[in-house]
Amino acid sequence: MALRKKEYSRTLLSDLSCLALEQIEQLDVFQRADSFAIYHAMPDEVQTASFIQKWASHKTIYLPVICGDLLELHQYEADDTLKPGVFGILEPIPFSTVKKPKPDLIITPGVAFDKDMNRMGRGKGYYDKLFTEPELQNAMRVGLCFHFQLVPEVPSCPNDIKMELIVTDKEVIMPI
Repeated sequence: MALRKKEYSRTLLSDLSCLALEQIEQLDVFQRADSFAIYHAMPDEVQTASFIQKWASHKTIYLPVICGDLLELHQYEADDTLKPGVFGILEPIPFSTVKKPKPDLIITPGVAFDKDMNRMGRGKGYYDKLFTEPELQNAMRVGLCFHFQLVPEVPSCPNDIKMELIVTDKEVIMPI
């Protein structure tokens, strides 16, 4: 997958990112959502920074923060409240929170996806563990990727949790 991504220029990946995020904006579940969780992108992922900025004044946004072997969701306030985390990914500076966030949807990155709604992450299981948290059970799991990250079959393990939608720059995939 890393080699496939290198076939595309940064400019083209940026354009494809915009198309994928426009697909998200068209989803009824996104339009109805009061809040959502999304990642701050690594260089080889669908770029989300401008999307976060665009929607910050309209919806409550949560970003993941790596805490040991787990992800915690923390509310996004502004770009100046972000700092590089464990892998250099921008994360909110954790503030003490009274209650756990309950986003309406969790927009999730991945290395690869398939049309059976399987997702291959980077191997640490951060999102799979996050999805099992009781307060997140009702959040819709939305995979976000470039069209070329769709593969015929993603190997899956018993702990892997499927997506409920997958959005690319070309299509929205729903379970059959």
